[in-house]
Amino acid sequence: MMDLQTWARADNLIWGIVGLSTAGVIMRPFEWPEAVWALAGAALLLALGLIPADVAWTGVLKGLDVYLFLTGMMLLSELARKEGLFDWLAALAVAHARGSPQRLFALIYAIGIVVTVFLSNDATAVVLTPAVFAATRAAKVKDPLPFLLICAFIANAASFVLPISNPANLVVFGGGHMPPLLDWLRLFTLPSILAIGVTFAALWLTQRRSLAADAIAADVPRPALTPGARLAGAGIVATAILLAAASALDLDLGLPTLVAGVATAVLVVCVNRDNPAEILRGISWGVLPLVAGLFILVEAMAQTGVIGLLASALQQAAANAPREAGVLAGTMTAFGTNLVNNLPAGLIAGSAIQAGPLPGHVAASILVGIDLGPNLSVTGSLATILWLAALRRDGQRVGAWLFLRLGIVVMTPALAAALAVLAWLG
Repeated sequence: MMDLQTWARADNLIWGIVGLSTAGVIMRPFEWPEAVWALAGAALLLALGLIPADVAWTGVLKGLDVYLFLTGMMLLSELARKEGLFDWLAALAVAHARGSPQRLFALIYAIGIVVTVFLSNDATAVVLTPAVFAATRAAKVKDPLPFLLICAFIANAASFVLPISNPANLVVFGGGHMPPLLDWLRLFTLPSILAIGVTFAALWLTQRRSLAADAIAADVPRPALTPGARLAGAGIVATAILLAAASALDLDLGLPTLVAGVATAVLVVCVNRDNPAEILRGISWGVLPLVAGLFILVEAMAQTGVIGLLASALQQAAANAPREAGVLAGTMTAFGTNLVNNLPAGLIAGSAIQAGPLPGHVAASILVGIDLGPNLSVTGSLATILWLAALRRDGQRVGAWLFLRLGIVVMTPALAAALAVLAWLG
């Protein structure tokens, strides 16, 4: 048996390793992939005996539904990218803008909402960003940044419209705690509308001068919508319907997503007579070990007792002042996501929620903090990190300070509005 002093040292060591590993995920020293740092931290915890192998494996298995969901969504996203579906949609938006940067801004925002709601925020960051970049180049936009910022901010602002809109939703409400679809819509529809609307207003106000000073081409060539693109689009629509049905029946979302993605891929490959290896090579497989490593880190943190303390504090606050507890929990979670990234924050918050019963609006406020809080900084969510990587591939860079200054203006009022309406609903 460990004595108290030895146990305290072990706890401090766990927190130190988790902190360094999380910092590596966020900062990517030496430009190594995020998964390297998450797995390195998990391996070090195992090597030092700070977490038993069976506990680590339990943590990995807890993410099974998330892995299936991400794999299916990444497969659909890669099909849409490869077949040119998103390029077609972006070009369509440019054509409908009819030479107006303001109209193009609104149209791209609308497309971002649809993609995020039905395909997940990571798809918006990874797939829509290069499509928007291509569309702004075709439209001869002088400053593409206002349009690219849409992809980052709407990816988080619209990510709690449906359970499928953000993988973090599966983490927070995992383990059979996912609300039925009708309950989800009752809780999140109005807060989502406010978050999306306030985010749009803030972005519009901050970018209006750049938009007014720009001009875009009215006549832009539109790529052909190939049979493969039509199949990919049909697969995405069918997946959205399937996931809505699964959510309504309170079923896990991972397996239906994977089945839909594989079925769509098989159809596209058969029609195009493509090599399936080309599709598989285009998928960002490193996301899966990243998530697995983060699950192990959270299991290690659970051994320090922090999740139990959080659960107890939440239950006590909810019993004494339920409305205030929701606002406070959502606010603290929102800002916390920018310190540790929203996926590990969601894992911790989800474990705390699942540890004991909480009023629905308090748990909902925590989820809003997990999903919307990352709009404050570039380190807030995996989607934002992926967005930055997509920008770098096209030679565009956004500094952390620039994003933070904008994030304060955009995220803060949207969070306040969403949490206020949840407190009112509660």
